Amino acid sequence: MSKRHSAKYKLDRVMGENLWGRAKSPVNKRSYGPGQHGQRRKSKVSDFGLQLKAKQKLKGYYGNITEKQFSAIYDEAGRRKGNTSENLIGLLESRLDAIVYRAKFVPTVWAARQFVSHGHVTVDGKKVDIGSYRVKPGQVVEIKEKSRAMALVLEAQQSSERDVPDYLEQGDRGFSVRYVRVPELSDVPYPVKMEPNLVVEYYSS
Repeated sequence: MSKRHSAKYKLDRVMGENLWGRAKSPVNKRSYGPGQHGQRRKSKVSDFGLQLKAKQKLKGYYGNITEKQFSAIYDEAGRRKGNTSENLIGLLESRLDAIVYRAKFVPTVWAARQFVSHGHVTVDGKKVDIGSYRVKPGQVVEIKEKSRAMALVLEAQQSSERDVPDYLEQGDRGFSVRYVRVPELSDVPYPVKMEPNLVVEYYSS
């Protein structure tokens, strides 16, 4: 399903972190950046540089979200009541493709986007093929019956690399989840430290 293996692993090396906690990440063997200058001594990063990296890391973690889409999500987070950085995380985790990934229906965030767009998923029994669709608390996301035997699905469910978070309630032998609540940053099982507060500073500067 996913054709961006080299691209996503390159992002790992640019960031110097194993963003998705995958055993195959090249960062596990080479912590320096990609390219001929990857092993140069790192210079001190400015505040803006730290903010930019935090934004690129968070945006990159969710796969194929464009800069325009991510900026729009941030704008909505800012319009909502409460903490903007927490709102940002809540909006990102409410995306259908993010929930499909968190539910372990598929092994990667890229596969999640394609899995949704190819029509393998329903929300409350109705087919939804838009990855950015916002799932509301209480709604049930489910793999269609005919799609449950796909190798991609079986691989993800058998993987021990990650667990399903407690804001998703599993059902039907792991082929469906109910979105219990919008999570806070501390609830989300990121393999690396995410700093949405720096993302807010980046867009506010």
